[in-house]
Amino acid sequence: MNSTKENIIVKIETVGSRTRAVCQDGKSYDTEMPSYKRKQLLQDTGYAVRNVGSTGRVFWRSATESEWNAQATVVTVTEDTSQEHNDILSYIHSSYQLKPDSLIMNEVKWKYLVRSAMRGKNIMMTGPAGCGKTMAAKTLVNALDKPEFYFNLGSTQDPRATLIGNTHYNKDKGTYFSEALFVKAIQTENAVILLDELSRAHPEAWNILMTVLDEGQRYLRLDEADGQATIKVADGVTFIATANIGNEYTATRVLDRALLDRFTQIEMDVLNKDQEEVLLGGLYPNVKTELVSNVAELAFITRTESASEEGRLSTHISTRSTVEIASLLYDGFTLSEAAEVAVLPKFDAAGGVESERTFVKQLLQKYTDDGSSDELFEDVAGDEI
Repeated sequence: MNSTKENIIVKIETVGSRTRAVCQDGKSYDTEMPSYKRKQLLQDTGYAVRNVGSTGRVFWRSATESEWNAQATVVTVTEDTSQEHNDILSYIHSSYQLKPDSLIMNEVKWKYLVRSAMRGKNIMMTGPAGCGKTMAAKTLVNALDKPEFYFNLGSTQDPRATLIGNTHYNKDKGTYFSEALFVKAIQTENAVILLDELSRAHPEAWNILMTVLDEGQRYLRLDEADGQATIKVADGVTFIATANIGNEYTATRVLDRALLDRFTQIEMDVLNKDQEEVLLGGLYPNVKTELVSNVAELAFITRTESASEEGRLSTHISTRSTVEIASLLYDGFTLSEAAEVAVLPKFDAAGGVESERTFVKQLLQKYTDDGSSDELFEDVAGDEI
């Protein structure tokens, strides 16, 4: 299929952490050119030609600086209907380089996460507390360079106010309705909307979200009364939810099966000892390697123990907790002191010498260091400061 319609040459430029596509009169084409395509063309030549096919579909190809300077107006091209798909494939399968080292996530799951977002899927990140679910979601938003909105549903006491809005009274205006930020969010094209702690949300929030998340409906009803307006979810909007699933999480609710079926589920892995050590060492390279290794091993033992049917622990030291311990070491606490404030309170003290806390204290005796804080640090090369 050929296109002989007028084309526009744009320049791809970086503004802060984002990329922009602008023509010579300053008009922006960001809404027509996806962020992944802008990044791809920036690495290619930094210029692009906008082509419009006979069906009205817009697609882009690389241009040269000379074309930009000449501002060519008519270019006859052959529209390759598979080019957009090829661009998406290229981005997905090269996207692992966008993942920061601080996020430990295997390549297949990261690519699946990116692909799901680019295809506009609803994504649910699951896994134990502190394993990096929210971090993975936020990292994805940064990688895709899309508008983002964050809603912590676990801390929401009034779901209707958070997701729909409130009716207010003002002596000058009288009674009026104020829409929630969520209403604006779902009307923002290509937005990524993070629904944190969905498993802790009130069931009314789930009911409100049912039509929003349903692929065949995709709308928000402002009121259940007949004839009330509905808000359509804009094109390209992706919802990412995080959830803790399991009996361990007493403040969570069993998610409705119909709600779960509206999501593509991606399970975050619990880190092993080596992965934990790499993560902590990367975050706090000046903390002694031996201490970082002890923290990672201690966490791994509690995870193994809590996962065993005959284990002495019902919970474990999460990655969120190990990062906090490492930060305390960096701030001059000994491992013994860090464990006292950041580890022991997470374990039940009921049962005296048979309690989980006593068991963890016994584990800590092998790894804690009561030396002075001056002995906690070394330079990156491994020599003590």
